[in-house]
Amino acid sequence: MRIEQLRHKLQAAGALPCHEARVLRAWTAARPLAAGTRRQRAEDYLPLALRTALPGLEAELRNLARLRSAHPGADGSERLLVELADGQTVESVLLPRDGVCVSSQVGCAVGCQFCMTGRDGLLRQVESAEIVAQVVLARARRTVKRVVFMGMGEPAHNLDNVLDAIDLLGTAGGIGHKNLVFSTVGDYRVFERLPQQRVVPALALSLHSTNPELRARLLPKAPRIDPEELVELGERYARTTGYPIQYQWTLLAGINDSDEEMDGIVRLLTGKYAIMNLIPYNTVDALAFRRPPGERAAELVRSLHRRRILTKLRDSAGQDVDGGCGQLRARAQFADERPRRRPASIPLAVVS
Repeated sequence: MRIEQLRHKLQAAGALPCHEARVLRAWTAARPLAAGTRRQRAEDYLPLALRTALPGLEAELRNLARLRSAHPGADGSERLLVELADGQTVESVLLPRDGVCVSSQVGCAVGCQFCMTGRDGLLRQVESAEIVAQVVLARARRTVKRVVFMGMGEPAHNLDNVLDAIDLLGTAGGIGHKNLVFSTVGDYRVFERLPQQRVVPALALSLHSTNPELRARLLPKAPRIDPEELVELGERYARTTGYPIQYQWTLLAGINDSDEEMDGIVRLLTGKYAIMNLIPYNTVDALAFRRPPGERAAELVRSLHRRRILTKLRDSAGQDVDGGCGQLRARAQFADERPRRRPASIPLAVVS
């Protein structure tokens, strides 16, 4: 379901704009759709026809994103396997400090070599109401004040649905615009359309290498934007919005953790309104990549700090539950298929 379809259903049931806004606020807050306020009961405010329609609509909305399994981590995070209405599954992550990471696609077409999500390619888009439903599901479990679009899928490949979800979350959902974080490998449409929105999100760019050839090998189906141009586009966005760009760099031992790559980061980011997030890779037995030693990762951060690049060493949430982006879904698929075939064991990894 798309948010536009949800609005049409409310209007068909007799909702005026004020009623529609009230119901949407209740839904995005994970409250009953007919919830009143401290001063006003729903029966004194919502039309009878709308109140009659709400139970059926509420059941339909609950069906958009159902909890299939939950995997809490010692760091306060919780990985969720979420089942959509058609039986497909995506992953969400409840993050420490009141955040949630949501998915925008079932699978992914970018095919990042170090990511499990895209191993089967793109299966389908997640529609706008399904994206918001992941946030609602999270809010039913804990407080959510920040939403990051860094789960399964490439948000730029599902731009209309993602922007519609961001708009609703930043208005009826009451989430601060800078606390809505759009993560992408880079796409010209993102830099064109995001600044034009009513709700303008913060931006995270997956860089991973300053070497154009290496980046193209690591992200084989990403748009061919040179890293230098990508950073310039990001800088323009940062100065326009007032939000620093968060650059994501998955550290791969022996591949992009060299001194030469650090020199490239300094060259590209010196003077830029940016934060570099170095994220040690979470090793997956099915893939050949490995994470660098902890001391090496820490030294890279120190070296960038010495050269005046604001850098943070990010460990993915929920490492002790061993669940990386795409891995929770993969394990569930193998479990479903076990009666028909016996797959090789693939452990969960954490979100990269």
